[in-house]
Amino acid sequence: MSTSLLHRPRRLRRTAALRACVAETRLHPHMFMMPYFVLPGVQRQEPILAMPGIARLSVDLLVAQVAADVRAGCRAFLLFGVVDAAARDAQGSAAWSAQSPVCQALRQLREAHGESLLLATDVCLCGYTAHGHCGALDAAGTVDNDATLPLLARMAVAHAQAGADLIAPSDMMDGRVGAIRRALDEAGQTQAAIMSYAAKYASAYYGPFREAAGSAPGKGDRRSYQMDVRNGREALREVDLDLAEGADLVMVKPALAYLDVVAATRRRSLLPVACYNVSGEYSMVKAASAQGYVDERAVVLENMLSMARAGASLIISYHTREILQGGWLHDGEDF
Repeated sequence: MSTSLLHRPRRLRRTAALRACVAETRLHPHMFMMPYFVLPGVQRQEPILAMPGIARLSVDLLVAQVAADVRAGCRAFLLFGVVDAAARDAQGSAAWSAQSPVCQALRQLREAHGESLLLATDVCLCGYTAHGHCGALDAAGTVDNDATLPLLARMAVAHAQAGADLIAPSDMMDGRVGAIRRALDEAGQTQAAIMSYAAKYASAYYGPFREAAGSAPGKGDRRSYQMDVRNGREALREVDLDLAEGADLVMVKPALAYLDVVAATRRRSLLPVACYNVSGEYSMVKAASAQGYVDERAVVLENMLSMARAGASLIISYHTREILQGGWLHDGEDF
C-alpha cells in the first residue's frame, strides 16, 4: 500500500542521469598521477612480479610509454630512480648525478613534451644507498637526520635543474622541506614546487614497492623516521611543520587505510592535498580481481572516489593508466 512521504531520497537515485547530476564527488583525468620506475641503460624492461602491469623501464622505453599515456589523457607523472647495486654507496651519491636515470628522463620528457606535462620526482636516498635506508647513517648505524638534509637538497636541485615541476621528498627527515626550499632558491630554482610526503606512515602496504625500487633496508626498519601507524593527530603536526617550511602541496601515504588523515589534512590546510594509493593497495586489488573475487573496475573507482571524497585533489595511483586507457571514467555511470 503506497503512502505519501514528503522526503524520498530515492527520487534522486532513480536514473543514471539523475545520479550524475547530483553527485557530490567527481573524478577527472587531471586528478591522477602515474608513478614510474626509471632504470639506467637502454631497452631495459623489468616486470615487477608483485605489481601486475607495472614494470621498471629504461629512459628510452619510459619516454615511449609516457607518450602512450599522454594520448590516453594522463598528464602528470611521478618518477622514481632505480640504480644498479654497483652504483650505490653509503651516502647515495648517484641520487644527485646529472646523469641519473631520473635526470635523463626529465630532460628527454621536457624535450618531447615541453611544459604540457606535470613532472614530479621522488626525493629520497633509499634507492641509492648501499644500506637501503632513507638517509646517511652515523657511526652507530642510525639514520642521521641532520647529515641527510644537505644530501636530499642536492638531489632536489639536480631534479629541478633537469626539469622537474614538483619535488616530492619522501624520506621523513625533520626539516627536509625547509632545507630543500632554501637550496632550490639559492640555485635559482624558485619556481620548482615542493609536494611533501607530509604524513608518510611506516606501513605494511609498501611491500611490493620494495621489490619495485629495490629499496628494502639491509638492517632494521624505518619506524624511527616514518610515522607510527597508531597516530592520527601527529600527522597534523607534520603537516603544519611542512607548511611552515614552504611546502606547496602536502601528501598522505598510504591512502585507503588513512582516509581519516586525508580528511583531517584537508580541513587543516588551504593548500592542495595529495594521497598515494600505494603498491600494496594496488596489488591486493589485482590479486582479488585475478581470482574473480571482485569487479576490478568497480572496486578501483570506488577506492578512487573514497580518496577524492576524503579531500584529495591529486591521487597518485598505479591504476592511473588502466583508468584512463580503459575509459573507466566515462564507461557507464558518470564518475
